[in-house]
Amino acid sequence: MNSISVRALLVRGMLAGLAAGALALVVAYFLGESRVDAAIALEEAHSHDHGGGEELVSRTMQSTAGLATGVLVFGVAIGGIAALVFCYALGRIGRFGPRATAALIAGAALLTVYIVPFLKYPANPPAVGNPDTIGRRTALFFLMVALSVLLAVAAVIFGKRLAPRLGNWNATITASAAYVVVIGVACAFLPSFDEVGKDFPAGLLWEFRLATLAVQATLWITFGLVFGWLTERLAPRADSVRAGNGAANRAATAAG
Repeated sequence: MNSISVRALLVRGMLAGLAAGALALVVAYFLGESRVDAAIALEEAHSHDHGGGEELVSRTMQSTAGLATGVLVFGVAIGGIAALVFCYALGRIGRFGPRATAALIAGAALLTVYIVPFLKYPANPPAVGNPDTIGRRTALFFLMVALSVLLAVAAVIFGKRLAPRLGNWNATITASAAYVVVIGVACAFLPSFDEVGKDFPAGLLWEFRLATLAVQATLWITFGLVFGWLTERLAPRADSVRAGNGAANRAATAAG
């Protein structure tokens, strides 16, 4: 894999991200948008007596072109970033092939970038949350994402240093336990928000959060599968090029 260029992997990562974003878009549209519409209807019913503001972007535009643009751009972006992580991780986190490495990166990203922050600051539909705290809630969510990712990287480094003494299995268990403990302490100290109104249906809130989780799971699982397949197909081609270059060099040396 050393002869595969970063550019080739980056392009394939972005293509895999685009494919993953397209499938996640389908899930978001069919699972999430109906819950969003239901939450908006509740919000409008609740604010009817207070007078609603003028809608700057139509709901139809939000649920079609707006949703597609956001999900697809996000998919391409995370595909490029994950491809760069793949370039560094391949061969450094164990004797895993391209498909296994891509799957591990996708699974770790789903866990650290979404699931762990989701446990502390879960997604909320419209009509849930105080508008005055949205800036603080957003900042804390991204802080949680940053902490989760940095602690996961630290856990990997910690595990690799422990491996010569404890063995790979025990080192992995120890590093994972350390990650869980430290991230748990961080969750305990970071502020929480309980802004769900008493009249908001618990079932609708639960369905919305499950839908957002399904979208992210679809995105990362699809990316891992597609990117692993693309990189594995790229490896034989790179090996052939490397073998051809070696043969050409040997021929040139013999002729000289």
